[in-house]
Amino acid sequence: MPPRVGRGSRPGVGGSGRRALAIAVISTVVVFGLIGWVVVSAPGWDHVRRSFLDGENFVRSAPGIIAKFEVNVRLFLIAEALILVLGLVLAVLRGLPGPVLYPVRLLATVWVDLFRALPGVLVIYVLGFGIPGLRLPGVPNDPFFWGVVALTLVYSSYVSEVYRAGIESVHPSQAAAARSLGLTQAQAMRFVVLPQAVRRVIPPLLNDFIGLQKDTVLVSFIGVVEIFRQSQIRQSASFNFTPYLVTALVFLVVTIPLARITDWLVARERDRRYATAVRAAGTGARRGRLWSGFR
Repeated sequence: MPPRVGRGSRPGVGGSGRRALAIAVISTVVVFGLIGWVVVSAPGWDHVRRSFLDGENFVRSAPGIIAKFEVNVRLFLIAEALILVLGLVLAVLRGLPGPVLYPVRLLATVWVDLFRALPGVLVIYVLGFGIPGLRLPGVPNDPFFWGVVALTLVYSSYVSEVYRAGIESVHPSQAAAARSLGLTQAQAMRFVVLPQAVRRVIPPLLNDFIGLQKDTVLVSFIGVVEIFRQSQIRQSASFNFTPYLVTALVFLVVTIPLARITDWLVARERDRRYATAVRAAGTGARRGRLWSGFR
């Protein structure tokens, strides 16, 4: 185990810490300043600035583009709720024991392999245009509906693998202990294994949902007017690419805090496991000393 860091030995305290901080700030300023100088010194900088950094166009197009982000949020929330459930079901089905349930495991495996192999935009195209083209009675033709279905199918395959990794990370002795107490296989999975597995996979799940939030723009290819499609409409009307910058800034504002929350959850889980290991080691040492005293 790594040694505990004392109060006086924390990084950033004292002369060496201040010197390291100053070096980091200076190097950052130099690097980004050099990048900025290269960009503004390029021969085509004036053309790029007029095409992508038109302040008047930015102010004029921002309200309408930001308002359409509500469609992306609805897509994300509906698909996320479905993905959490469907991904967990697929993970559990792939782990069912016994030769009798082999067809169920095979179908779940085919589902996961199929939708992990296909590009998301291709699935959206096939469902968004193919299913309505069949003109089946009672089948909705709303592109929003098929966009949610396509995102759910694609991301449930990825999320099921995250769940399965969490389930396999739980030691088999946990399920064996539950069975010894009289729980059935299903009860052991529900009350013992899954609670531990889900808690362990929350950070990687958040990473997948960050990707889902960005991929909601793919439904624009089947006619859903969301933030990216609205920026395309504004760009076509003004012959200027600044509306795309508005869309990029919106996703930056939403995605970067989610990424930092994910990092915080990962660090908290790591600290929790470290604290648990330290307590277990201390308990073992005390028991060893007590046993030595009895001897």
